[in-house]
Amino acid sequence: MKVGIDGASGYAGAELLRLCAGHPELDVVVAGADTQAGRPVASLYPSLAGAYRSLSFSTVRADDLDGLDVVFLALPHGESQRLAPALVGRVGLLVDLAADFRLVDPDAYLTWYGSEHEAPGLLGRFAYGLPELFGPGLDGARLVAAPGCYPTAAALALAPLVRAGAVAPTGVVVDAASGTSGAGRNPSPAMHFATVDENFTAYGLLTHRHTPEIEQATGAEVLFTPHLAPMTRGILATCYARPTGVSSTDDVLGILRDAYAGSPFVVVSEESPSTKATFGSNAAHLTARVDERTGWVLVLCAIDNLGKGASGQALQCVNRVEQWPETAGLSTVGIYP
Repeated sequence: MKVGIDGASGYAGAELLRLCAGHPELDVVVAGADTQAGRPVASLYPSLAGAYRSLSFSTVRADDLDGLDVVFLALPHGESQRLAPALVGRVGLLVDLAADFRLVDPDAYLTWYGSEHEAPGLLGRFAYGLPELFGPGLDGARLVAAPGCYPTAAALALAPLVRAGAVAPTGVVVDAASGTSGAGRNPSPAMHFATVDENFTAYGLLTHRHTPEIEQATGAEVLFTPHLAPMTRGILATCYARPTGVSSTDDVLGILRDAYAGSPFVVVSEESPSTKATFGSNAAHLTARVDERTGWVLVLCAIDNLGKGASGQALQCVNRVEQWPETAGLSTVGIYP
């Protein structure tokens, strides 16, 4: 299949290029990046030189993607809303990695993103691309909205418990830490090495844009606090909820194991998960506890924010839609050390 990636020069785009290079059915023929137009892919990312010896970044418009089998949009928020309407029906499968088509309620974009949605008529047509939890919606889909990194980790941790009635759907707390690559490739003062190194900070207090997506994906009311950790890749979500239908750690672990019994990328264990264990993979590692002393259920999930939290998940969605093995082109194991 012929593949186009718009936004290919960003970190998510570069990860898509890497993953597509190892996929047996995909051939990237267009790498869109306005700011890098004319530059060889291997020049910006030498790590990709072995796979893309002649491919260069280019300025991309809808006509340049017309007729491609798969198109990934790895663009900043807001840009997919302007481009996607011109691609519907002109490409085989459109997968958006931004937040532009994840939320069902168009009013939520004005509340959380500060602007009205430019293509509200398309919101209901995009399948939410978290295969482990919303897999049936992907069957036969031609438009897919790949979830964000924080919502992926939080939903994998909480959604099975909420659906099973094991925890209350209100008063849920999600504290999650991300590596710096989650902020993208463009530099900013907050991402300077001198700022990030030996530092751990919370941001987006009470107002982070992923909050409504986490609530939509988990089915719970959530207080979400993101943190920036001094690492390149990874998400660790620590989630707290009040038990309603479970009384022991074995109960919650059992619900999670049952929910993900057929999922090749999800590991449910008694061990506390670490971001390093998922580095460079599409894996998600989970554990849970019931604390009888304080009356809380604790659930943790670790993922690679560029893997299962972005590009890996987008490719997993393509595999699901095309009925290929879900693991095609993707690793279930992390890189260590």
